[in-house]
Amino acid sequence: MKRILSLKINGRAVDDAVQDNLLLVDFLRDRQALTGAKKGCDGGECGACTVLIDGQPRLSCITLAAACQGSEVETIEGQARDGHLSALQRAFHENLGAQCGFCTPGMIMAAEGLLRENPDPSVAEIKTALGGNICRCTGYVKIIKSVQVAAAEARQ
Repeated sequence: MKRILSLKINGRAVDDAVQDNLLLVDFLRDRQALTGAKKGCDGGECGACTVLIDGQPRLSCITLAAACQGSEVETIEGQARDGHLSALQRAFHENLGAQCGFCTPGMIMAAEGLLRENPDPSVAEIKTALGGNICRCTGYVKIIKSVQVAAAEARQ
């Protein structure tokens, strides 16, 4: 069964016919050519597919596209503005928070959701917010540092 899905993706209105069982990650990657959200585990366990739905971090690999009717979906591609990296993207780059880069979009989107709710998070709060995101490269120290740097920059 198909339905018309109307939503905003990175501020752009999108209307598309989707099957009821189409996952958001597949809709974003295959239908919208937004490949930042990664298919890591296909079961909601790694966080590589994290996007913001109405400002809240959500795993797009276990979210049906149809469930996003009327919502605002934000992906890593929508974070840069006018060719300039967002504060989090820049902090991850400058503080080596990304190594292989596979988990980075999901980490940044989870951190973005945190910083919107709490612009001055403690290390424990950062760890909690990123707890559903797995990184196999960095050991998390530089990821946490990157979030702290972006938070400090936003407060200035």
